[in-house]
Parts: sequence; structure tokens; C-alpha cells
Amino acid sequence: MVALVNLITTVIQLYIWALLISIILTWLVQFNVINTSNRFVYTVGDFLYKITEPLLGRVRAIIPAIGGIDLSPIVVILLLAFVKQLIPELLLG
Repeated sequence: MVALVNLITTVIQLYIWALLISIILTWLVQFNVINTSNRFVYTVGDFLYKITEPLLGRVRAIIPAIGGIDLSPIVVILLLAFVKQLIPELLLG
């Protein structure tokens, strides 16, 4: 059971890192620091978008952008951090 808890918490942590990298990549593209016409940058960005957007889209449907600032990544990261702390207590007792 400990191995399952470790696997789940590791996957959650990897998803949090994917969210953070996606946020930073989005900023870098918006400020023209990097260009999406580069095939590698486009591939990484597309991959990150495909794995993070399903969850972020659901949160955006509930919490719209406030003043042009998208709060959905913050909400998702906080929820994932909460679940990451909760899982060992639920599964291991």
C-alpha cells in the first residue's frame, strides 16, 4: 500500500511541475522570449497544453479570469497539493 501511495503522490507532483512549466512557457511565448515556430518549443508546448488543459479548462469554467489574470493554475496547484497531503492519511490511516 505504501508503494501505491508513493506512486500517486509522485504522479501528482509531476503534474504540478508540468503545470508550472506550462505557465512559464506561456509567459515566455507571450513576451516573445521564445518562438513557437521552433519545432521543439512547439512540441513541448503542445504536449504540456494537452496534459494540463483538461483540468485547467474545468476550473476556468467555474472560476473566470479576474482582471485578465487566469487564476485556474493557482487553484489547481492548491487542490493538487491538498490531495497529495490527504492521500497518505486516507490510504495508510
